[in-house]
Amino acid sequence: MTVHFIGAGPGAPDLITLRGRDLIARCPVCLYAGSLVPAALLAYCPPGARVINTAPLDLAAIIDACAEATAQGQDVARLHSGDLSVWSAMGEQLRELDARGIPYSITPGVPSFAAAAAALGRELTVPEVAQSLVLTRTSGRASAMPPGETLSNFAQTGATLAIHLSIHVLSQVVAELTPYYGPNCPAAIVFRASWPDEIILRGTLETLDAQAAATPMERTALILVGPGLGARDFRPSALYSADYDRRFRPQRASE
Repeated sequence: MTVHFIGAGPGAPDLITLRGRDLIARCPVCLYAGSLVPAALLAYCPPGARVINTAPLDLAAIIDACAEATAQGQDVARLHSGDLSVWSAMGEQLRELDARGIPYSITPGVPSFAAAAAALGRELTVPEVAQSLVLTRTSGRASAMPPGETLSNFAQTGATLAIHLSIHVLSQVVAELTPYYGPNCPAAIVFRASWPDEIILRGTLETLDAQAAATPMERTALILVGPGLGARDFRPSALYSADYDRRFRPQRASE
């Protein structure tokens, strides 16, 4: 029997992958992070499924629930919000399952930064303006940031920053980034992207703090900063240029 780790996506129940949905539908046990995963996704569980909200559980209790189910010959759907590759605490669970010899699989999900970019209607990489995206956060109670992974270090690259779990220290974020990006740098906050109560704030580093103060938001809000967010007059990508020689549209063949 297998524990299936499933990225549940950013919130909207139809933004889960088909594979993830189908795995939920055939697992008699479902463990889900109730503080972040919408209850609507539980509608995909089969009738009579045992559904466990892991929000009040510690790591040992979660692993024990997985072990109990697999010992009884039951597959487990383990739902985490967004995608499992970042800030999911999946790694420590996999380590415990490895120690117990319990098989698992991993199904990726739509990450929150992608849903936020869609809500903003923006591509986060713009030709000759921004070609890198940094996913980062600030230190919190759950884990501190490694010494070299500071906002100021990332800001020196000029890349687009997607700053997670940091809305509670927004003033600190703005103060640290402004010397590098400038007060007029485009910035945005997207709260609960793809949820019915989604909130979008667009502004600059100079205005963002005041905008957020008038709109109470929780830790799940995502802060986006970078010149690419406001770029309009940029050179088109060569990818679709009429005279760009590429494998699927060779120019030499017409000469």
